[in-house]
Amino acid sequence: MKKRYVLLVVLILIIGAFSYISTFKIKEIKVIGCSKVDEQVIIDTVRSKSYVNNTIVLYLQNKIKPIGDIPFVAKIDIDYDSKNEITVTVYEKSVAGCVEYMDGYVYFDKDGIVLESSQEIIEGVPCIRGLNFTEWEMGKKLPIDNESKFKSILSITQLIDKYELDIDGIKFTAENEIILMHEGITIELGKGDYLAIQMMNLGSILENLEGMEGTLYMKDFDSNDSTASFSKKK
Repeated sequence: MKKRYVLLVVLILIIGAFSYISTFKIKEIKVIGCSKVDEQVIIDTVRSKSYVNNTIVLYLQNKIKPIGDIPFVAKIDIDYDSKNEITVTVYEKSVAGCVEYMDGYVYFDKDGIVLESSQEIIEGVPCIRGLNFTEWEMGKKLPIDNESKFKSILSITQLIDKYELDIDGIKFTAENEIILMHEGITIELGKGDYLAIQMMNLGSILENLEGMEGTLYMKDFDSNDSTASFSKKK
């Protein structure tokens, strides 16, 4: 009789525990840290990985086996805020630029390592044109035809990031000269001999040309005392 009573108590406690845990349903997911990745993609992914739609289970599950395989995301952290709320902190991959490949884009980091491929162009990531390659491999350096071009690309993308420049695209001409695109302005930099000084001054020059369209000539911009010339689009 005593044994039966103990089993009944244990059973009641187990049912009570499960009933209580079942109230921890995920009702709200807050996302922070997204600049390139759509927050809804993160929310949808987290919900799809939450097999029982429970904040406690999801929190523990992510600790044991972190949610991965989200394009352009290095990792996510999940914080338990309340019974029905979690906060997802997103750590994005550091994308330096992209190149067109077939019908899509191949994205790489500041060291030229391929991060992702996508059919979509990400806003704020400069697209490089004028490069030739026949294949690529995820996690490996992008195999382009001219190593010196690649060094220039990496220098440009690092300087774009450093000076927080709004550059839409990077192009190499047949003469290996560098052209940048900023909204309606084409920026001619020459062969990249003065990249550091050109990029350091580019932001303030573009501020003065806001709303204009045309070509900015900076080929001979080799010091802080240099001047750039601008030709308005007719």
